[in-house]
Amino acid sequence: MKIANLIACAATVMLCAAPAWAAAPSAKIAATFGNTVMSIYPDGRSQKIWLKPDGSWTGQSRRGHPLAGIWTAKGDQVCLKQSRPALPFGHFCQVFPNDPATGVDSKDLTGAKIHLKLVRGHVTKAES
Repeated sequence: MKIANLIACAATVMLCAAPAWAAAPSAKIAATFGNTVMSIYPDGRSQKIWLKPDGSWTGQSRRGHPLAGIWTAKGDQVCLKQSRPALPFGHFCQVFPNDPATGVDSKDLTGAKIHLKLVRGHVTKAES
């Protein structure tokens, strides 16, 4: 009896401790790993995001400042929670592009129109 209880307790702890990102992301989201998701603004400046399979992300703002946080998947949407610099609200979700030949027209968290583009590799400069 004791061994069965210990095994059940250990299994419960392991399940509760499993990170939210442990579930496999969709193929569309997985296509971004190792690549750059570029948010291109009407003025030509761009923000870059790099998703990591471990649930973290890094980025570079339109002004070149470092960004970082965690991400989760909600269907084919990616929800970003920014911790560097910290933002006062929760998270922001949007569909990320998964094909370098096409992009996605969207809006940023302030409502500004942007074009999201997937660029192969870890790109730090704007590409047309």
